[in-house]
Amino acid sequence: MFALMQSTRTQSLHVFNDPQTGLEAVVVIHSERFGPAMGGCRYLAYTDHESAITDAVTLAQGMSYKAAMAGLPFGGGMAVMLRSPQVNDRAALFEAFGRCIDSLQGRLLIALDSGTSTLDMDCLAQGTPHVVSTTALGDPAPHAAMGVFAGLRATAHARLGSHNLEGLRVAIQGLGSVGYALAEHLHAAGADLLVSDLEPGRVRLAVEQFDAQPIAHDALPSTPCDIFAPCGIGPGLNGQSVMQLRCAAVAGAANNQLASLHVADQLEGRGILYAPDYVINAGALIYSALAHRGEKAEAITAHIARIPTRLTEVFGHAQAEKRSPARVAQALAERLLYD
Repeated sequence: MFALMQSTRTQSLHVFNDPQTGLEAVVVIHSERFGPAMGGCRYLAYTDHESAITDAVTLAQGMSYKAAMAGLPFGGGMAVMLRSPQVNDRAALFEAFGRCIDSLQGRLLIALDSGTSTLDMDCLAQGTPHVVSTTALGDPAPHAAMGVFAGLRATAHARLGSHNLEGLRVAIQGLGSVGYALAEHLHAAGADLLVSDLEPGRVRLAVEQFDAQPIAHDALPSTPCDIFAPCGIGPGLNGQSVMQLRCAAVAGAANNQLASLHVADQLEGRGILYAPDYVINAGALIYSALAHRGEKAEAITAHIARIPTRLTEVFGHAQAEKRSPARVAQALAERLLYD
């Protein structure tokens, strides 16, 4: 545990347990250099406590990088609630976790993430005021999709020479709230969609609404396309799966897409342009952070619109230095955080 914290420069790790509700949770604060940490609350089943801690630490690090690259006055953090097979009172569970978050005295601002909803955040807010994505504040997913769509266009321009997505084959792996909203943007832009999800109903809906082509979830990475968009739970790209890719670029909404930076080098070696996840998918964080500060919708949209500029900057450095955009983005983020 301490070796992982040291290697990621993680500031603190907190473990919470509430026998009455069955709560088991991990909270990680990676950095508070620019302000209080901000991060999502995941509610997923994990094989063991160690995997939950590893997930929380790596995601919190990514949130610090994301906030720094987006120019936000916040640090990075993450909360992970371990999901048990049976929960007697979900509302009470989240309210109890809210009290745990409150004990950190505002050092972590919490938003929804995989496995949670704005209704869960409403319950969590009963125990703490440090929640930034309640029903009243709105779901950040549409803003995440808006940013990824803009970043995907910039990626297409960098790799394929045009911002025009009409007729482009885009493979979306994962049709959750962000992935589905991204599919809507892409369909409106005239892209041809290949889609997969572990939930068949979401695939059927995408086929009906967007004339998408359904592909088996495991087969999608090896299906020929122009851009592969991972929008599920990472890391889905490892040494083996990257060798199966048949695309020109990878640009998606998922966090922690790469199993390691060595995978980024493999992508670079194969001539596949990679859009670093914490650059392209910053829209939800930008929305939550600026809405929390009381910024108007126009200012939030304008800030999200800067994502392609930052991404293009990363691509430019990567091309000039002849190395992966993932390594360039990490170097830029760490320079901002630690220099």
